[in-house]
Amino acid sequence: METLPIGDFAARSGVAPSALRYYEREGLIRSTRTTGNQRRYLRSELRRVAFIKIAQQVGVSLEEIRDALAELPENRTPTKADWARLSAHWRRKLEERIAIMERLRDQLTGCIGCGCLSLQRCNLINPADRLAARGSGPQMIINPPS
Repeated sequence: METLPIGDFAARSGVAPSALRYYEREGLIRSTRTTGNQRRYLRSELRRVAFIKIAQQVGVSLEEIRDALAELPENRTPTKADWARLSAHWRRKLEERIAIMERLRDQLTGCIGCGCLSLQRCNLINPADRLAARGSGPQMIINPPS
């Protein structure tokens, strides 16, 4: 199997070598070592790094990413079926995140139920900050009315 030194792996993945070493320490990716103790990454690890990078960009925590990657086999390169299982497990979570991002995009110019009461619409939608009874934060975004 083809392996890449850390510099080539970093260039191909778009992730700094320091981040790759961190991901490895955290158990998110794996490398082998040469007799000179230099890291070598299997080309298949690029997919794990891509998954980590994209998941982080949409706000998924490293803990959630670690849990997901733990579902993949350690003794072989994950197959399409392995990635499909991971995807199916994440589908609901991702759909919830997408819905929140869409509400934020669509409602940010109006009242989001955060309690600021600084916009005219806030007095109509959230008079006297009644949405505070539902919880903290922007309730119209994270906990919209049915």
